[in-house]
Amino acid sequence: AASSLNPHFPCGPGSKVLFPGILNSNPVLKWQTTYLLPPGVCNLLNPAAIYANNEISLGDVEIYGFDYDYTLAQYSNLLHSMIFDTARDILIEQFKYPEGLGKYDYIPGFAIRGLHYDVQKSLLMKIDAFHYVQLGTAYRGLKPVPDEELIELYGGTQHIPLYQMSDFYGKGPSLKQFMDIFSLPEMTLLSSVIDYFITHGIEFDQVHLYKDISDAIKDVHVKGVMYKWIEKDLEKYILHGDEIYAVLNRLVNHNKKLFLITNSPFSFVDKGMKHMVGKNWRDLFDMVIVQADKPNFFTDRRKPFRKLDDKGSLQWDKISQLEKGKIYKEGNLFDFLRLTGWRGSKVLYFGDHLYSDLADLMLRHGWRTGAIVPELETEIRIINTEQYMHSLTWQQALTGLLERMQMYQDAESKQVLLEWMKERQEIRSLTKNLFNPQFGSIFRTFHNPTYFSRRLVRFSDIYMASISCLLNYDVNFTFYPRRTPLQHEAPLWMDQLCTGCMKTPFLEEMVHIR
Repeated sequence: AASSLNPHFPCGPGSKVLFPGILNSNPVLKWQTTYLLPPGVCNLLNPAAIYANNEISLGDVEIYGFDYDYTLAQYSNLLHSMIFDTARDILIEQFKYPEGLGKYDYIPGFAIRGLHYDVQKSLLMKIDAFHYVQLGTAYRGLKPVPDEELIELYGGTQHIPLYQMSDFYGKGPSLKQFMDIFSLPEMTLLSSVIDYFITHGIEFDQVHLYKDISDAIKDVHVKGVMYKWIEKDLEKYILHGDEIYAVLNRLVNHNKKLFLITNSPFSFVDKGMKHMVGKNWRDLFDMVIVQADKPNFFTDRRKPFRKLDDKGSLQWDKISQLEKGKIYKEGNLFDFLRLTGWRGSKVLYFGDHLYSDLADLMLRHGWRTGAIVPELETEIRIINTEQYMHSLTWQQALTGLLERMQMYQDAESKQVLLEWMKERQEIRSLTKNLFNPQFGSIFRTFHNPTYFSRRLVRFSDIYMASISCLLNYDVNFTFYPRRTPLQHEAPLWMDQLCTGCMKTPFLEEMVHIR
């Protein structure tokens, strides 16, 4: 074992001495992974940092735009329980669902953002960037679906074909992707209702059930119930208010223009901004647009802007200019660009929804975009733990050994390889469970990026846990993305990196092949 991992014990093409499966409890493993980890490797990542997918200089940005919900206003997790309970009661009282559903409560941490739901099969699952379902992360109701059953359901494969997958905005013919933070209670309610029906042997129509739950959740938002809870107790629900004021004030003091485009109504935004920023919050913004109906705001030219007075009442005059300090409703981006002249990379817009907030702005209009990913803070803290670092390092070492030693096919070696594969799978599951026991990290499916992660890279120049992360950087700071190696550029596996052994066992045999 030591000869494969310790640089003081050279290994090479002649090495055929393999070691039997090493269990996590083995003290040798602890020594090896400690040896592989450089001093101070843990706590390398800063949860308050901004991470770049694309090179961007803030010095070139003249105009900053913001979404409101989960961008300027971060909400406490208490809100999810309220949404779940209210939508559940709507199902019972208005849609006449069984009263037994009232026994179900919200389960914090059950679901994660970015999951897909197959409406026809009643499956909630995590899919990677290559359209493969991560085994062990498919749930029907509140119970996992065995891997064998999942593969059988999809015709002998884990792969979901492109035509079934989500379109540009996360909706496919039979699959829906949950990209909104507000969708966490929706996924949990969906799973709870299915669990009730399966447990009680009640047949149900999958399409009707999905639509009913979507409508119940939508009612909580559209009918303003959620807004009333938040307005009633702003201290309880809104986080990081002081930091938001500091960010906005700092940008204005450096002569940056600010605007707000949100789907929320004015009265709700006004109360929240007064709570976070102060009664004169509108003085900081050059433009405020409410009930914008994103993503249609970015693609549909039909809705004109309408002005609101200071009390939020609609005005009837035609809008020929967008005035500082005024409030506008609806409208569309094409009129916005025509009236402001704010185009291209001098504009940076922040939002939490990759499809509704960022996709069109980056791909169709050339704005720079910043994704707000609150989950990032928790995930980085997990990545920085010794348990995660040791697990990942040993997993990489095992993977490298499997790749290099797989040509040995005698009975003893095959048994060792099987034990390594089993142990590697155990470590992968352990690492997944550190983030979420059901679905793992929102960014990774074992080693591959998730479907969510790929969209994050595609639609955002930078991403961060909160707008307040901007306070850690100079207003002229340039973000440089790390040069992530392509596969043909990448160093070899961890065991080869650490030993400096760059040879392949096939090399001597290949010399004789012409």
